[in-house]
Amino acid sequence: MSRLIAIIGAITGWSAVGIQFYLMMINRTASIPETIIRFFSFFTILTNILVAASFTAHVIFRKDRAKFSRRQGTLAAIAVYITIVGLIYNLVLRSLWEPQGLQRVVDELLHSVIPVLFVFYWLVFVPKDRLVWKDSFSWLAYPLVYLLCILCRGAITGFYPYPFVNVSEIGYGKVLVNSMFIAGAFLLFSFLFIALSKFNTGKSPEAIE
Repeated sequence: MSRLIAIIGAITGWSAVGIQFYLMMINRTASIPETIIRFFSFFTILTNILVAASFTAHVIFRKDRAKFSRRQGTLAAIAVYITIVGLIYNLVLRSLWEPQGLQRVVDELLHSVIPVLFVFYWLVFVPKDRLVWKDSFSWLAYPLVYLLCILCRGAITGFYPYPFVNVSEIGYGKVLVNSMFIAGAFLLFSFLFIALSKFNTGKSPEAIE
């Protein structure tokens, strides 16, 4: 069952990312190189790539149970990241625009369907017995590096992928406040997911099909 979900997740994830890339390219307002850089400047895209890669790894390495045991922290971190992707979009960004047609379908896949699918996969099939509380702080490295990268590039080019980090519009002070709230959300869900692991250690590596 877990392998079937991983196959569905991999196909859905790579398809959604690929179609989003296609849509950005045909609707681009900047040069092709700049559009490609902007595409990979979205936390949503980077995190959905991590999810698709994780599902793909399950399919490819399904016979190597130990790999999933060693990757518990990585998979839990990705579950936190994709949860935040879904929450921020649906609570903050969804009301800011009304995508139509294929763009709407892709948006739902990237921000709703894939987050729910991966969190379900993590809750039901991924081992959790090695997770510890201090993992939560190391999981902040990815969003922190991401934030620094987009702020540095934004200072040079003027492009910011999200309105809540748009220094040109709201200033560094507001961006810092927003970033602290988001960091708090990352920590909150990291603690929550680790707490869940204490009540349910999940399937053993041998149980992953």
